[in-house]
Amino acid sequence: MLPRVTALLTGLGFCALAHAAPTQYPLTVENCGSHVTFPQAPERSVTIGQAATEMLYALGVGDKVVGTSLWFNSVLPQYSAQNARIERLANNEPSFEAVIAKRPQLVAAELEWVVGPQGVVGTREQFHELKIPTYLLPSDCEGKDNLVGADGTRLEPFRIETLYKSIRQLAEIFDVQARGQQLNDDLKARLAKSVATVQSKGLKQASALVWFSSAEMASDPYVAGHKGIPEFMLETLGLHNVVQSDEEWPAVGWETLAKANPTFIVIARMDRRRYPADDHEKKLAFLRSDPVTRNMDAVKNNRIIILDALALQASIRTIDGLEQLASAIDGYDLHP
Repeated sequence: MLPRVTALLTGLGFCALAHAAPTQYPLTVENCGSHVTFPQAPERSVTIGQAATEMLYALGVGDKVVGTSLWFNSVLPQYSAQNARIERLANNEPSFEAVIAKRPQLVAAELEWVVGPQGVVGTREQFHELKIPTYLLPSDCEGKDNLVGADGTRLEPFRIETLYKSIRQLAEIFDVQARGQQLNDDLKARLAKSVATVQSKGLKQASALVWFSSAEMASDPYVAGHKGIPEFMLETLGLHNVVQSDEEWPAVGWETLAKANPTFIVIARMDRRRYPADDHEKKLAFLRSDPVTRNMDAVKNNRIIILDALALQASIRTIDGLEQLASAIDGYDLHP
């Protein structure tokens, strides 16, 4: 087993921890360089980012969500009825006015570029001046500089612990610690099972490319850098990422990617239609028809794996993506 994976799985201890004490309010949480204080468990929350939204649903506090925004995929089926009752403020980023109009006691954001120093929705200071606490998912700020590159640059490799930390801290904010512990234990167990699925495949020489989208179909694609969430997924399963940029989603030319000739190509499926290549069917058609890409081994041998876009971001679906990736890899015969 890979050393990094061994460290991940060491001490998971799937037996439940001792029952957590109730949250003592006012609660102050250190979050992405800020100290945020909650006088009570939020009764009205707005989420900017599908990952944060589904995290709250999974923690059983969806009834406290009064507005959502920034969605990539359809909601998980188990939350569809609940989600239908909550106002969608915007499919992409909402306006600052739309958010504060919901009178939230918490704004939970998935990405720092929407609520941060140069936030397209607003800065944390703007919200805090109105006595509205903000919470950013640590996975998008810890070990990362979001002021460099379109989607930020990783200073350190993504750590899965930041996902568990998001769940743990949000559970504490809403005083549902037992639910948070149960969710984290389940995610850790599923991660371990996914690793076990591919242990026998001998993937030491196997590689992959992760294509998120493209501004135009023929332009350089936005692909996963080597320190982000997709890299963590690939490395956890024993795959080598052919892209070595520190940027989260750098644009890399197809000639360069074709020369790297990855064993697998992973493409993102999403309901968002900001760019032409958001449509995974158009991605598939491009790969099979373009004179450069159609000769790649992964395309010729149909080693193309489709994952939901949200599974390629730090969310409860990251583990879904790992499971699907492991299952897909397990189904290929990689022997000559």
